[in-house]
Amino acid sequence: MENQTLNVFLTGASSGIGEALAREYAKQGANLGLVARRGELLQKLAHELIANHTGCKVLVYSADVRDASALTLAANNFTSQFGPANIVIACAGVSIGTLTQHAEDTDVFKSVMDINVVGMVNTFQPFIESMTQNSHRQPQQNRHLVGIASVAGIRGLPGAGAYSASKAAAIAYLESLRVEMHPLGISVTTIAPGYIRTPMTAINPYKMPFLMNAELAAAKFVKAIAAKKRFTVIPWQMSVVARLMKLIPPFLWDFIMRNAPHKPRFMK
Repeated sequence: MENQTLNVFLTGASSGIGEALAREYAKQGANLGLVARRGELLQKLAHELIANHTGCKVLVYSADVRDASALTLAANNFTSQFGPANIVIACAGVSIGTLTQHAEDTDVFKSVMDINVVGMVNTFQPFIESMTQNSHRQPQQNRHLVGIASVAGIRGLPGAGAYSASKAAAIAYLESLRVEMHPLGISVTTIAPGYIRTPMTAINPYKMPFLMNAELAAAKFVKAIAAKKRFTVIPWQMSVVARLMKLIPPFLWDFIMRNAPHKPRFMK
């Protein structure tokens, strides 16, 4: 395969895993399209990446992944500037504690689902046609959709019903998408991280086993993407935990989780 500049489009790029992924691909001199709601942070990151990495070009888009029209405009602009995307990463996500008995949490639940699941659909959809139309110029191994799920999607966690449900939905959606994209020559990778040191996990008031720095996690994510992994859990220790979680019968899971700590609940 000839060396070529990668065109990488990713959401949730202003902090955490998304920012770390942007930095990792900037090292490869990629053409980057970065999306987040906080435009000022994106601009700052873009200037830094361009200054520190030869050949790296960056376009930034201040947008909410719940806004399908905004994502379509961003995708069209990115494609017009750089050509079809090689890798599209849906990384934007939120984790907020919810409790169903509180009526005000219903809107929070909807928001988490919209960002973590529908936002992923909004990110991928506008790129598929251009990826498919340019298959003669883009080898199959260079057309790739990547979704960031979570180990929390393996089993329901108390106090995190919205987050667990959204990540379980993301895992199922990406599995469906992988089969759908195969005839089009587009690969799909699901990455299910464990605990990664980011602003999102910084508020957790409990111990987080196998906590990994975002920079190291991003490097492992990029390696998994390059290897065309269908589904991977990072770090590897959490993949063992994930397998065990699947095997635990419901009655035992209920007992184990009865006194589990809860993520801080959203409060108005």
